[in-house]
Amino acid sequence: MLAPVAILFVFQLVGEVIARSFSLPVPGPVIGLALLALTFTARPAVKQRVEPVSRVILSHLSLLFVPAGVGVIASIDTLSENWGALTLVLLVSTVIALAATVATFLLVLRWTGNGHE
Repeated sequence: MLAPVAILFVFQLVGEVIARSFSLPVPGPVIGLALLALTFTARPAVKQRVEPVSRVILSHLSLLFVPAGVGVIASIDTLSENWGALTLVLLVSTVIALAATVATFLLVLRWTGNGHE
């Protein structure tokens, strides 16, 4: 059980090293996850080895949100002072995320040729 966890941490570390070395705007764990997905495609045995541990981690995913909730409560004074700016940022970022999602969907639709009627 230790080896599959080590595999996950190694990919996270590699992603972090790549992100910091090249000053990428993408978080290291995201890069590590992409590399892990590519590895799963190239070497299915790695996927089979990591899958049981991954299922256990995902079954307890809700526990990972506890620190974030504690952080919000600990910063409640800052949040109450800046609620207007935070609300604006949340709204604008949501609109930008939705627009990026639609643009990506349309681009993939065009690439795959499924958008022609």
